[in-house]
Amino acid sequence: MSQQHESRLRITESDGVTHVRFIDRNILDEANIQSIGDEIAQIIESSSSPRVLIDFDNVDHLSSAALGTLITINNKTNQRGGALKLANIDPQIYEVFVITKLHKLFDIHDTTEQALASF
Repeated sequence: MSQQHESRLRITESDGVTHVRFIDRNILDEANIQSIGDEIAQIIESSSSPRVLIDFDNVDHLSSAALGTLITINNKTNQRGGALKLANIDPQIYEVFVITKLHKLFDIHDTTEQALASF
């Protein structure tokens, strides 16, 4: 097994918005979540006013550790005067956001287009 850090994200930049998509359908592994969090944190820290869209289009399962990482990312973005939007969250995953009241914390959109238009 290779120890080389391989991104679990597909990141594109357009009109000043960093669009983050996940390669994995299941974001459950602690080490992966840590590296995803670090990678997104680097994007945020490299911008004076980061505008980040995290797209869950491909994601079927999210662990509570992943939710914790999202909260950290949201806080970092806010500290830098940026904006974080989430889009395409599977209804079952969205249910977890509602139960944990995180749907009030995050700016969540049904589609990528809606999220991009809201920046």
